[in-house]
Amino acid sequence: MVLCFLLSVLAATPTLSLAGEEADWPQWRGPNRDGHAAPQELLGEWPETGPAPRWEFQQAGRGYSSVAVADGLLYTMGSRGGACFALCIDVETGETVWESEVSRASTDDDYLHGWGGGPRSTPTVDGDQVFVLTDIGVLASLGRNDGDLQWKIDLVNDLGGSIPRWGYSESVLVDGDRVVVTPGGEKFLMAVDRNRGEPVWHSRGFDEGAQYVSVIKGTVGSVSFYLTAAPSGLVAFDTETGQLLFRDESTGNPTAVIPTPILEGDLIYHTSAYDAGNVLLRLRPAAAGGIDVERVYHEHGKTMMNHHGGVVLVDGTIFGFSKSDGGTWMAQDLESGKVLWTEGIGRNSS
Repeated sequence: MVLCFLLSVLAATPTLSLAGEEADWPQWRGPNRDGHAAPQELLGEWPETGPAPRWEFQQAGRGYSSVAVADGLLYTMGSRGGACFALCIDVETGETVWESEVSRASTDDDYLHGWGGGPRSTPTVDGDQVFVLTDIGVLASLGRNDGDLQWKIDLVNDLGGSIPRWGYSESVLVDGDRVVVTPGGEKFLMAVDRNRGEPVWHSRGFDEGAQYVSVIKGTVGSVSFYLTAAPSGLVAFDTETGQLLFRDESTGNPTAVIPTPILEGDLIYHTSAYDAGNVLLRLRPAAAGGIDVERVYHEHGKTMMNHHGGVVLVDGTIFGFSKSDGGTWMAQDLESGKVLWTEGIGRNSS
């Protein structure tokens, strides 16, 4: 896949006058990792001819990385000429501000390239740093304004992980002084110091290969946890001790677990393809200081089975794309799991 970024803006679009932080999208799935943008005034509808293109960028190379935006700068990744790059582009002009080589480009020997090679993760912008992860597992910190390499660490050679079947794809989580990432293996989930790139925390009591899910952080009572998923399903680890707090196998599958979980208060929603369906969990503080988990429902069949891209929660309703019935747009009630409506798009094999 060749990356080609096209920013479409209408002359009347009011977002151009917004303060930087109001229009920022600094990481995977937005400011809060939930698929929601900050509150802002947007066009209610597009003209029949669509928005006029403002600029086009075709020098990113190969890959699947989406973009992060902060203070008028756009950050993404691509590979070309045997190297994998992080890129910074001016939102107003489409001009390259900087590009930094992070690692070698992947090859067919690293993982399956049948659907295309190149980086898959979205940069995470936090403070004066940008954190990026390549498809072969090189995690790096770069200067936000100049792209200077501050440190990098290899999830395979340094942290004992192994490249997933279709390459490392998660977008790393920044939690204070930690950068949280999933090498896979005995130390399934790990955190490195954001300033030094040295390991400072790892999960315990769980050993599986990395999947394609991006980590989120939650808190129940006095216990904070990192939540992600593996082939065997959802897993959560204590942010202090690293101990496995709970797991649920409902949305696990042996092929590819991809969507990011949704955390809403004391509820966790997750969906996956390959007949896994979707699950809703309710969390409660446990008497002994842990977390009790209740499975509210597990739906499969003609319900949400999101393969790629994830889903979004809006006003108690889950919206997303499901592989059920050959591919449908779907709305599902969060608390009951009931399918509210579907809109078919025709048969597909993706």
